[in-house]
Amino acid sequence: MTRTAIITGGGRGIGAAIAKRLSSDGMKVAVLDMGPTEATVSEIKSSGGEAIGLEADVADEASVQTAVEQVAEKLGPPTVLINNAGILRDNLLFKMSYEEFQKVLSVHVGGSFLMTKAVQSYMVEEKYGRIVSMSSTSALGNRGQTNYAAAKAGIQGMTKTWAIELGKFGVTANAIAPGLIETDMTRATAERVGVSYEEFVESAAKQIPVARTGRPEDIAHTASFLASEGAGFVSGQVIYVAGGPRN
Repeated sequence: MTRTAIITGGGRGIGAAIAKRLSSDGMKVAVLDMGPTEATVSEIKSSGGEAIGLEADVADEASVQTAVEQVAEKLGPPTVLINNAGILRDNLLFKMSYEEFQKVLSVHVGGSFLMTKAVQSYMVEEKYGRIVSMSSTSALGNRGQTNYAAAKAGIQGMTKTWAIELGKFGVTANAIAPGLIETDMTRATAERVGVSYEEFVESAAKQIPVARTGRPEDIAHTASFLASEGAGFVSGQVIYVAGGPRN
């Protein structure tokens, strides 16, 4: 059976890499993003895959519901969900506004909640589902990221809860916690701390046991496994993909 996967924030970076990987795994792919999705969808189609792109705001319930219904209508019931959409509003605690705090939580935590709630009914009906949500090593704490750390830790808690609630329906829920991955968001972090992107990456690599920073494809490989039929006995887990041990 050909599965249908939804990837939020799939227009670029980690989301785009996961979308392309799941397509190569044989899935039909829906790429959701607030920004352009054409590049990701075009690349998937040129490789012989089936994909659609939809504009959706994961923090808006009506937008989520509409997008999920369109995916079900055009590609079939979505039984794989990758909660990847996210934003940064980094600031030190004494500078961070409540709006910056709330906005990050609304996209990461609220968005993952709304997407999972909208998709789980299809999974329960099909008696099969794979939910993979993006956490981060920042869930363990990171300077200037009170909001982001709270959101990513929250995703881990939700993931474990979903694993407990949905397991009997053939649905697994897991989280991936990337370390430093070379993306546009990483560039934004380098700008925030006032160093060049190249210096930022080089310095980070020296602290990583495998002696390099991560690439979006590194996360896509892990997502591919967790979204596969073979991962049916793996649920409620947080996998740190960071080039070394984290705890």
